[in-house]
Amino acid sequence: MAAPAEIVPLKTDPKYDDYDFPTVSATNQPGHAGHLTPEQEAQVHQLRMSLEQKGFTERLDTLTLLRFLRARKFDVALAEVMFVNSEGWRKEINLDDLVQNFEYTEKAQMTHLLSTDGRPVYIEQLGKCDLTAMNKITTQERMLQNLAVEYEKVSDPRLPACSRKSGHLLETCCTIMDLKGVGLAKISSVYGYVKEASAMSQNHYPERLGRLYLINAPWGFSSVFGMIKSFLDPVTVEKIHVLGSGYQSQLLAQVPAENLPKQFGGSCDCEGGCGFSDAGPWKEAEFYRPPKWAKKSGEEKKEDAAVIDTTEGKGETVPATATATAAIPEAGGVAAEVPAKEFTDHGITPA
Repeated sequence: MAAPAEIVPLKTDPKYDDYDFPTVSATNQPGHAGHLTPEQEAQVHQLRMSLEQKGFTERLDTLTLLRFLRARKFDVALAEVMFVNSEGWRKEINLDDLVQNFEYTEKAQMTHLLSTDGRPVYIEQLGKCDLTAMNKITTQERMLQNLAVEYEKVSDPRLPACSRKSGHLLETCCTIMDLKGVGLAKISSVYGYVKEASAMSQNHYPERLGRLYLINAPWGFSSVFGMIKSFLDPVTVEKIHVLGSGYQSQLLAQVPAENLPKQFGGSCDCEGGCGFSDAGPWKEAEFYRPPKWAKKSGEEKKEDAAVIDTTEGKGETVPATATATAAIPEAGGVAAEVPAKEFTDHGITPA
């Protein structure tokens, strides 16, 4: 189906759509906000009405429904099944409570600036991830709970902040996964988690992956990747780029040198280390807004605020929710070398 030739302002629903960020995609992509056909707009309405009739009242905003529809090629019936299953999963793991109260002290996660198109960049050093050792201090269930919470946080407040800064809607992230130091023996220890994490991402967070770069891919990795591809959607597979040690030119085409840490071929060298900077628009008072999932002011936890340096050199405070990390191997952070009790555990994040 051809996309409309001109930008068509997103038709919002006053009951569910209260966006405070741009709602038009930068490029003319079929099925994306600002580039919908009348038929696609009608399919959004059809899906919403059907879900309302089944008793659903949350996450029925237009942008969310569009992601589920795109993931199912605008087949309303299939998108509805996907949405219903996802809502059942959210209830099963009590995600609405987790996102507000879950604390994951077993490891640290950070984010690092933006790609050329304004997306959050997540960099994970998988070679420093030892799930066998990590299982001694935590469980895979908690690791997956953490992944779900991080997806919620990249959805809000990170991507909205990036959208405000760029001036157009951004819904996906750029992920760089460094495989340096990952031998075939270590791959076997992460395969199970990667598979579960990928299933979560694909089934419950559709259309969140922009690009995924697997760099420093070791000899024999193609065979393992072939197994991983077998349970990924073909559209997702197209977003994944497997690169060897000579990855720098392709990576720098996607991430500006000033935003890419030196160890990956860029020029960024944040004070205290890029891995702990958590730099991005979500840390800037001009673009940050409290996430909609946050507790109301009377119930919020007492947390330290993060101090942000503005261009004038004055300190402004942003609530701690602004600094909550969002790790998508479609987003959210640099996984730096961390103390013995802290590991990076995220796997591939498909759309």
